[in-house]
Amino acid sequence: MEQNPKILICDCDHKDVEIERSVFEAAGCDFKWLHCHTEDEVIAQCQGAVCFLNQYAPMNEKVFRGVPSLKMIVRYGVGVDNVNLADATKYGIQVCNVPDYGMNEVADQALALMLGIVRKSYMLSNRVREGVWNYVESIPVHRLSTLTVGVVGTGRIGSQFAKRVKALGCKVIGFDTGYHSDGRTFPADIEFRETLDEVLAESDVISLHCSLSAENQGMMDAAAFAKMKDGSYFVNVSRGGLVNEKALNDALDSGKLAGAAIDVVAKEPLGDSPLLRHPNMIVTPHAAWYSEEAAAELKHKCAEEAVRFLKGKPVHYPVNHIEA
Repeated sequence: MEQNPKILICDCDHKDVEIERSVFEAAGCDFKWLHCHTEDEVIAQCQGAVCFLNQYAPMNEKVFRGVPSLKMIVRYGVGVDNVNLADATKYGIQVCNVPDYGMNEVADQALALMLGIVRKSYMLSNRVREGVWNYVESIPVHRLSTLTVGVVGTGRIGSQFAKRVKALGCKVIGFDTGYHSDGRTFPADIEFRETLDEVLAESDVISLHCSLSAENQGMMDAAAFAKMKDGSYFVNVSRGGLVNEKALNDALDSGKLAGAAIDVVAKEPLGDSPLLRHPNMIVTPHAAWYSEEAAAELKHKCAEEAVRFLKGKPVHYPVNHIEA
């Protein structure tokens, strides 16, 4: 059996890996592009690899035991939901992501979605296509500068989104679980609140920009939506698992929410969901990260991170801490 190179793209659904190839060749590193979907396929096909570039294939103790040569995983993207970080740390495997490749794109998408539901342009456009020319159906629409926008999670993307809505004249308030942590800086133009409940109660628009964890899974449930203002709006471009979709649907059904817009759902693709019945609901297919420039940046940074690790240099985007 042919021996694998030290770097494997163990799974990637992109049309090609020419950008990665250019980085690896410039560094004098061999690699192979595989299409593994399961733990068993990874174990069977990836023996001898030191670095994985990984998109969706599950990474856990079974894989780490089965591929003992593995020392590093670079995830194509920001989230590492498919990687068991505790298992990786236990087995001494460095996990990295690329947290900054699409932050402007995601912030732009959040802004576009917010404007689409607040100005009701999406709903009105669909009505025009149905032969109805009547702006009165959008009533009420409020001036953007009168709105308070609540940003939940103020990392790279949340901060960029806050900057955009602040430029429109909106009041921006925020909540971040790490607000009082040492070593982090926060935008001065966001008025921070001590609790999520305060942000929910004060905001005309809530926009989620959180990573997903066991602690915040389903955080936007019926109780959370009940705390929002009557007639407010909800935007999520972060992780679908943060939202109880039944509760979101109920909030739209009851009129508690005047509109919602999401780019992510708990299980993708969305399928035949009752959320799609609502004319004041925008759903995009996990597209917020995308631009041609962002896609190229992601591929470059994944490959460069693997090269750094393999050559014994400090990695730029560690997700877990591995003792030297």
